[in-house]
Amino acid sequence: MPDKLTLTGPRTLTFEPYALPPLGARDVLLQAVMSGISHGTEMNLYRGTAPFAVKHFDGEHRLFVPNEEPGFRPMGLGYELVSRVVKVGSDVHEVQVGDLVHTATNHQPLTLVNLDEDAGVEIPMQVLPAGVTPEQAVFAALVGVALAGVHDAQIKVGDDVVVYGLGTIGLLVTQLARLNGAMHITAVDPIAARRQLALGFGADVALDPTTDDPAAWLKHRAGAPRGADVVLEVSGNYGALAGAMRCAQLCGTVVTMGYYQGSAQPLQFGEEWHHNRLNLVSSMAVWGCPSRFFPMWDRPRITRTAIALLARGALCVDGLITQRFDYADAPAAYRLIDEQGADTVKVVLDYRRAP
Repeated sequence: MPDKLTLTGPRTLTFEPYALPPLGARDVLLQAVMSGISHGTEMNLYRGTAPFAVKHFDGEHRLFVPNEEPGFRPMGLGYELVSRVVKVGSDVHEVQVGDLVHTATNHQPLTLVNLDEDAGVEIPMQVLPAGVTPEQAVFAALVGVALAGVHDAQIKVGDDVVVYGLGTIGLLVTQLARLNGAMHITAVDPIAARRQLALGFGADVALDPTTDDPAAWLKHRAGAPRGADVVLEVSGNYGALAGAMRCAQLCGTVVTMGYYQGSAQPLQFGEEWHHNRLNLVSSMAVWGCPSRFFPMWDRPRITRTAIALLARGALCVDGLITQRFDYADAPAAYRLIDEQGADTVKVVLDYRRAP
């Protein structure tokens, strides 16, 4: 019987045995190859800082409401899983044994997917094209997040763009902004290694907000004294959001893509946001949020496009995996991100030595 990773309390992970039901006619059995740990959503859940620690989201009324029973609710983690198909039901024709697939499901060695039920989920299972490696495919969900954010930003050919926060999603956004026609890209992050990656992925300039003033640099440089047309804030840090709003020009757009936690005290909405009449856009591509370009675009199409971009080599993820852990060492992987996050970009779990 395999073990699944379960969060039983803040910063407390355990392995618990689980059993899968018998293989049905429309079922596919997947054996995990690799999964990625989300440095935003997952880590906020892991730390107990996400609202889900004490509340739940009422999807019908679109409100967070207190849990009826206090206390931490155990949960699975993960939504970036690459697996190999090892068994298929008698009525399955869409996939075959040996296919490599991506699913937005939890970290665990074996997963059973019913194709009829899967067709209705926001991020359905995708068969990976030949040549796409697990190391590439593990980024598919985050490419989807980045792509939705760039869509929400509505970047135009010739736009001056700033990307605040150069974790995995920020580095993907940098590449997609260039593909979408950005003329000049300024990348902002306090971590030198991430700034260097951004320059390799197409940023024109990479600034350290702890020593530079990105807004002053943008608004005083020759040729573009007004600031950026579009700023994408990808870190989920309120201080970064305050800096992002300072970078935008009059009537510019600031797109927030991070999962903000706690108080927003660093923000000063009476300053640039108010006086420059900025557009502040929240980018969220799941939890029942339709694309701003629905019905032409929906979340399954975003996922298909993400995988196609990786397959065609239009996006590069080389160098983004900074640490690998065996699945059995998953608690150590979470501790590393929690305690030494500046030393990481993407941490993955490898199942190929799991029993």
